[in-house]
Amino acid sequence: MASAHFIHINAANIGPFMTADVDEVAGKSFDYIVVGGGACGCPLAATLSKSYSVLLVERGGSPYGNHLIEDESSLGHYNIIPDEPTSVAQAFVSEEGVANVRGRVLGGTTAINGGFYSRAGEDFIERAGWDGELVKDAYEWVESKVVFRPYKLTSWQSVAKEALVEAGVTPFNGFTLEHVEGTKIGGSIFDGNRKRHTSADLLKLGDFKRLTVLLNATVQNVIFQHTGDGKSPRARGIRIIKSHSTNGGVYEVYLNQPKRGGSWGDVILSAGALGSPQILMLSGIGPHEHLKHFNISPLINTTEVGKGIQDNPGLAFVLNISQALQKQPPAGAQIVGVANDFRIIIASLTAPISLNMTIKIISAKVANPLSRGELKLNSTDPRQNPSVKFNYFEKERDLDECVQMARLIERAARTDSIEKFLGRTQSGIVDGGGSVEEKLRGLCKKNVSTIGHYHGGCLVGSVVDADYKVLGVEGLRVLDGSTFLDSPGTNPMATVMMLGRILNQSGILTGSDDTTATIGRSSEPANHRFGEVRNRMRIGNWNQNLGKYWKESRSFKALVNPMSSQIAKSSSII
Repeated sequence: MASAHFIHINAANIGPFMTADVDEVAGKSFDYIVVGGGACGCPLAATLSKSYSVLLVERGGSPYGNHLIEDESSLGHYNIIPDEPTSVAQAFVSEEGVANVRGRVLGGTTAINGGFYSRAGEDFIERAGWDGELVKDAYEWVESKVVFRPYKLTSWQSVAKEALVEAGVTPFNGFTLEHVEGTKIGGSIFDGNRKRHTSADLLKLGDFKRLTVLLNATVQNVIFQHTGDGKSPRARGIRIIKSHSTNGGVYEVYLNQPKRGGSWGDVILSAGALGSPQILMLSGIGPHEHLKHFNISPLINTTEVGKGIQDNPGLAFVLNISQALQKQPPAGAQIVGVANDFRIIIASLTAPISLNMTIKIISAKVANPLSRGELKLNSTDPRQNPSVKFNYFEKERDLDECVQMARLIERAARTDSIEKFLGRTQSGIVDGGGSVEEKLRGLCKKNVSTIGHYHGGCLVGSVVDADYKVLGVEGLRVLDGSTFLDSPGTNPMATVMMLGRILNQSGILTGSDDTTATIGRSSEPANHRFGEVRNRMRIGNWNQNLGKYWKESRSFKALVNPMSSQIAKSSSII
């Protein structure tokens, strides 16, 4: 297996082998094929490899040795460099013109976000129907490898903590991984040396002899076999193309044929809320009329594929700061506020607008919006983004929540804590005079931003069943945030990584046994489960797209022009 084309996962040569040479795996067979090496795909592949042979396919490259990913001081700089096919972040703009980026690297968005780690609330776990003890074990398995407890707040985050409490986001809960109302410090995937740990690190907990990782390969579609005995079509493998080649061929990889009396494995899509519905459609599973428009042969007329996709509408307020503060390095939020009966999430960060200049932002999101959108194909090229319309504020209640969110941002920005620290008076979000309520509603519509916590599109009950099997076919599952009806907790990263662990723990997958249910359970003292060194905390899905595509959007001038509105249509923090 080790050849000139394979490299170790890290410099210490501890971990599974990875290859970017498609020929190394083309024509081969595996018990399971996992599509997407992101927050869910990496822990899923690692767990499965304890009992089965597994191929993990990732469209991007390795995160190791890339300072834009690993170094906390480079947080967000990947957005400033040009968006090329080899970039670790792919620009994405919704139909509403709201810009963001997608992780295009092993580790997915865990390699480019702000690193904030927080578990889902108990109500989310109950609604999902998951076993509470298995969930706890799975969280702890993740945390034992990639989560760290901050030991000190930065000066700005200390101010942010006081400002949120002063603005009424109470109580202050100190450090906790739980989703609780009030102001809190959460976990981080940055360690004490300011180095990022992504979901790719969880691959080190797998069985290296059974695990193969293919990089820079994009899945074109799933291969199905019609048995002709009246049974549903069965997934037999995948077709892949090289991510960086325009003239390359199409390669096939297969599922192992089971021995007599044995069971088939699965192809498992873990490509995220944008990627998994797209791959289903490219494989002929989706609305038939839409597929025919792209000359895709319909397999299953599943009209709900791509439906119900959702984003959490947000606002980002740029603070008035001195030139000296503009020279501070980028930094995510260490403090998060959960307000208004869990309906608003608020935090602050230091965001780059160039390689040597930053701004300070207070940003918030509506935690549980009602409005839902739809994802459709743009092209038959799986490397291209799908088309997504999120229908922000289609439901009036979401707009009402945004108005309350804007008021909270303003209260926090104008607290004594912030104004004394910055030495400057902060302006209001909207000018005085007239109906402030109507101005705030207009502001929300015009300046809606995203934190990139996309979910839905392959919802349980409409696209997949309770065991995440795609309805109407055999041997195909979807396991990622596209199956979520809501975004869990403060941000979804922790729960998506946990989901990749719990599926095999719970015995859902064919042939899973008692041994896999105990793999990775920490035997260390609780204070070691967040790493040996407690670090300065950073905060989750911060995807401030300041690259080429965002500069062309209608929000860029609002962010960089001090004479314009202080509300920016930007990706944000958690």
